[in-house]
Amino acid sequence: MIDFAKDVRLWFAPSRLKDEGDTPDYRFSLANERTFLAWIRTALALVGGGFAVDQFLPDLRWGVRVGMAFALLAVGAACALRAVNHWVRCERAMRRHEDLPLSRFPVVLSLGVGLVAVAMVVVVLLGWTSGR
Repeated sequence: MIDFAKDVRLWFAPSRLKDEGDTPDYRFSLANERTFLAWIRTALALVGGGFAVDQFLPDLRWGVRVGMAFALLAVGAACALRAVNHWVRCERAMRRHEDLPLSRFPVVLSLGVGLVAVAMVVVVLLGWTSGR
């Protein structure tokens, strides 16, 4: 829990990472930043998908539409938070000459997106509309 609190503080003060050890080869730091940006793009796509489901599928039953939209929005928010946390943890590990941190988040993200996709397939096949 103490490490997580320290990680969160580093989100808002990344200059403190300089106190965490040696400066790594800049190519590794830039690769870490590119990975962070890829996770942010993924988060933005998920948030956009959540809004799209809510706004452009008005004929779906309210519960189905809101459920799918909420799932996409929640996974998108988690993805964005995970991106910054993983960036800090990787940067710290590189500075300390430690192994890079492992994460279960890619599995969680895949399961969340997969469940929403399966729900969308079911909706398309069964045509669950609000009856307008």
